[in-house]
Amino acid sequence: MSAPGAEMEIDAGFAPDHHGAQWTYMGGLTFANAGPVLAATTAVGLPTDGEVDLENLGAIDSSAVAVLLALKRRAEEEGKPLRFVRAPAALVALAEVYGVESFLGA
Repeated sequence: MSAPGAEMEIDAGFAPDHHGAQWTYMGGLTFANAGPVLAATTAVGLPTDGEVDLENLGAIDSSAVAVLLALKRRAEEEGKPLRFVRAPAALVALAEVYGVESFLGA
């Protein structure tokens, strides 16, 4: 158990490639880690090619949709393109339930 105020260790997240052109997501994205994962993205520039690969996205819940929508809003605010590629079927289905599948290009 962590001490009060201790930082949560994130075992998942977005990883930019060595040129910063593309991000890849590794691990699950659920309510348990969505806040820290999203917060970590603010420290790095969006991918210069505007591509986020979701092939290695693990367990998800509606928080995954919220995080990706927040990144899409950030990109729009910064005037940069952002597209999600290789989204798992479970994520596409969840986005469809919420009526926001278009942000995945589905």
